[in-house]
Amino acid sequence: MASKPPTGDPVQDAPQVAEPKHAAAGLPAIGHTLRIAQQQMGVRRTALTLLRVNQKDGFDCPGCAWPEPEHRHTAEFCENGAKAVAEEATLRRVTPEFFAAHSVADLATRSGYWLGQQGRLTHPMYLPEGGEHYEPVTWERAFDIIAEEITALGSPDEAVFYTSGRTSNEAAFLYQLFARELGTNNLPDCSNMCHESSGSALSETLGVGKGSVLLEDLHKADLIIVAGQNPGTNHPRMLSALEKAKANGAQIISVNPLPEAGLERFKNPQTPQGMLKGAALTDLFLQIRIGGDQALFRLLNKLVLQTEGAVDEEFVHEHTHGFEEFAEAARAADWEETLTATGLTREEIEKALDMVLASERTIVCWAMGLTQHKHAVPTIREVVNFLLLRGNIGRPGAGVCPVRGHSNVQGDRTMGIFERPAPAFLDALEKEFGFAPPRRHGFDVVRAIRALRDGEAKVFFAMGGNFVSASPDTEVTEAAMRRARLTVHVSTKLNRSHTITGARALILPTLGRTERDVQSGGEQFVTVEDSMGMVHASRGRLAPASPHLLSEPAIVCRLARRVLGAGSRVPWEEFEKDYAAIRDRIARVVPGFEDFNARVTGSAGRPGGFALPHAPRDERRFPTATGKANFTAAPVEYPELPLGRLLLQTLRSHDQYNTTIYGLDDRYRGIRNGRRVVLVHPEDARALNVADGSYVDLVGEWKDGVERRAPGFRVVHYPTARGCAAAYYPETNVLVPLDATADTSNTPASKSVVVRLEQSAAD
Repeated sequence: MASKPPTGDPVQDAPQVAEPKHAAAGLPAIGHTLRIAQQQMGVRRTALTLLRVNQKDGFDCPGCAWPEPEHRHTAEFCENGAKAVAEEATLRRVTPEFFAAHSVADLATRSGYWLGQQGRLTHPMYLPEGGEHYEPVTWERAFDIIAEEITALGSPDEAVFYTSGRTSNEAAFLYQLFARELGTNNLPDCSNMCHESSGSALSETLGVGKGSVLLEDLHKADLIIVAGQNPGTNHPRMLSALEKAKANGAQIISVNPLPEAGLERFKNPQTPQGMLKGAALTDLFLQIRIGGDQALFRLLNKLVLQTEGAVDEEFVHEHTHGFEEFAEAARAADWEETLTATGLTREEIEKALDMVLASERTIVCWAMGLTQHKHAVPTIREVVNFLLLRGNIGRPGAGVCPVRGHSNVQGDRTMGIFERPAPAFLDALEKEFGFAPPRRHGFDVVRAIRALRDGEAKVFFAMGGNFVSASPDTEVTEAAMRRARLTVHVSTKLNRSHTITGARALILPTLGRTERDVQSGGEQFVTVEDSMGMVHASRGRLAPASPHLLSEPAIVCRLARRVLGAGSRVPWEEFEKDYAAIRDRIARVVPGFEDFNARVTGSAGRPGGFALPHAPRDERRFPTATGKANFTAAPVEYPELPLGRLLLQTLRSHDQYNTTIYGLDDRYRGIRNGRRVVLVHPEDARALNVADGSYVDLVGEWKDGVERRAPGFRVVHYPTARGCAAAYYPETNVLVPLDATADTSNTPASKSVVVRLEQSAAD
């Protein structure tokens, strides 16, 4: 029997602390997975559901975007993936009676954890202007309300259409098609807040804003550098790939301000030997100071240039542009400045260099630890420089590997969810559908919040996600949302964004990945693209949580028919009836999807899906402005730390995926029953006179002169890099100003927040 959801909000300000772990997964992960799954789903449903996760005839995990191997284990899921599935396939329900018992004001006082634990939404819900409670509404009335507000706008650009990475390729394609036929490119998405810096840097340097490696490349690599990433919590199935790479002879360098259990030792729960002993993964741990990665790779590039025979001169000559300018900047790299920026020793950097020079095939993997800084884009460009120098692009076992988060965040962008679409994509849409898409650029996430704040946008529509909790500058974001005329959220479960509303608000409940999708044309499936450009099908098998749910494609199609009316030339009714019709149009609009239906079903390819083309990887062809891979040169930047301050990075706990909180523990870091903690090196804590277990307020200091405060955090002495600290988001998003963003990409700079610690009233 599945447990009931919590009725009272659990205490979150009295965490218990133990020693951090030095190994990930193993028996504890299995036990925790089964306990959570059975609480949410019950025993029988747990077995039936988990055995279909990431299988070729099953459904894609709604968690991370890590790719599936060709030969899959029966249990092809990780602990956090199982938690994501359990929360979607839960037997708990949020009914109209729940909303009658809880006002919006009441819900706004609840934690994100409590809201998420209540279960699946069952009915469309409407908050009328001046209302205190959401009330049930028919789908027809819900679409009427949206149409009323959209048609009352002075311009289509007064509407914002946000997308989370859970949305399927089919739904994303329809969503952007609707927005563009309406007349706007206001299509911000969660990429704006995570890997936009990667896309910006890779598009400029390589011509493709995606990673250049496939899963099998990791197995062939001689050296894998994992920088600014914690696979053990954020992408646990990556540990299996690293384990296999190690077994094949690869070495691994971990570059991170925090030691991470998964990168120390991985106890693979899929094998008896892995369970008992595990595999040591990291050969060299570079405990870098937050934001020092650009300086590290710049100095490594200088040292490679100084080593006779280390540069792949043939590759550089034939395939690259800008080498001389880059080399001049790299040769100017300064040892003392690098040691200051990184906090590393000369011996550590020289050992890393030896490993680099011994490798013929090198991959660099990264995540938010590199992308969420003011200088994030130059940092990733420097990583590209590092790989280009030794010809490590377009070679098996080598390349760039930005590890994406949410399961189809990369596919959404491929389908056209982008505020700055390529002219060629818009040309293809116009040719296929017979309307002229808008050409002016739209709002990304940060600009959308500004537009809502300033009254320039009045309707906010979110296809999935938890926009309020995911966004920076919490108070500003919440005030901006409250200025909207209408906020709409397509969701499977409750989250904080449902409690921060415009004058009117709608919650539209949708099918999950685990659920059967039956339309008038029969049973349907959707597709997703993983972090390495593989496209595959996803087929749910569970009965829907409620007969009142609509699929995301159906929601978009019905909304488009209601808003655009009979004048639309897009066959929305046909698309809702049969998703194969959507894929046929995708095949004619999006390069790489030719013969989409046949290839994704296996009738014209392998059953597990197909790889999208990637010119740098496949042909060593670089579709940049110069026609070659571009070396770049930029000044070395790193955060400056005033005396008596710490540099804070926001991060996830192990019981968390993005803004979804599965529980109140961070098992690998030794934190239990709490989230308001700040991890501080013991020597820094002593210098600041803050005792282990004391409570402090985190006060963010920025050049705008405005201080932002996150109160009541328990100090935990922890082996972080000196001068650095860490705390969980979304609790610390309040500290990140809306205008503190990465140059070029406009991604919030959530990984380099200058804070001071003040004694808290909670102490």
